Amino acid sequence: MKSILDFQKRKKSGEKITMLTCYDYSFAKILSASSVDVLLIGDSAAQVMHGHSTTLNASTAVLALHTEAVARAASNKFIVADMPFLSTRKGLKNTMDHVQKLMQAGAHAIKIENADGHLELIRHIVESGVPVMGHLGLTPQFIHQLGGPKVQGKSTEAAEKILQDALALEKAGCFSLVLECVPSELAKKITQSLNIPTIGIGAGAHTDGQVLVLQDLLGMNKEFRPKFLKKYMNGYDLISEAVQNYVDEVKKSEFPDKEHSYDGN
Repeated sequence: MKSILDFQKRKKSGEKITMLTCYDYSFAKILSASSVDVLLIGDSAAQVMHGHSTTLNASTAVLALHTEAVARAASNKFIVADMPFLSTRKGLKNTMDHVQKLMQAGAHAIKIENADGHLELIRHIVESGVPVMGHLGLTPQFIHQLGGPKVQGKSTEAAEKILQDALALEKAGCFSLVLECVPSELAKKITQSLNIPTIGIGAGAHTDGQVLVLQDLLGMNKEFRPKFLKKYMNGYDLISEAVQNYVDEVKKSEFPDKEHSYDGN
């Protein structure tokens, strides 16, 4: 996918959109050679790459650094960067400064969580030439207000609020929308109600696409096992075994061997 026009084409054709988080050059090189459509420099970098317990510690400076690294390796991918915690809540100029830094770092679009208080802001950002991806349901930057990582939209009233927010985000100019941890039927209803594509995580199979955190997909965290996550490999054990094999061979003087040594010629 090269532009937001491709998102609309996928919505019309019914071909699913695939998105993965990516934070560094090495993984971006691998993903650039894959058929994944979109790379997200998510504020989840605060947790995955820097060991924080929530996404709140991600800053624009940190996300811009990760965005630059990914953009250098994956110029053939559509790149989205998260607007970090409170970056949209300190006035228009401040917000646009954050947007500018992320776009100049190599993003093709930015993602903003929630709709309340953001609609006019999103209109301004879009009118300034910056594509905006929305994000509803479980919005990690609101984790303390939500009372933890819980499924959203379970009651009739809560489901209707998310649906109306989705319609409002589309009207404000968002080109696509992430739906996180909402009931499958609600995600289906929203997807059918919108002209823009939805990308789900913990939102069932009826969205227009799916997104996962790359390290979660690779099984890098043995303790993290939410219902929505499918681990496609056991990365933790594979890497641990490789490292231990290296340590053992060094201690036994098996590495480096002749094959991996220079002979002076």
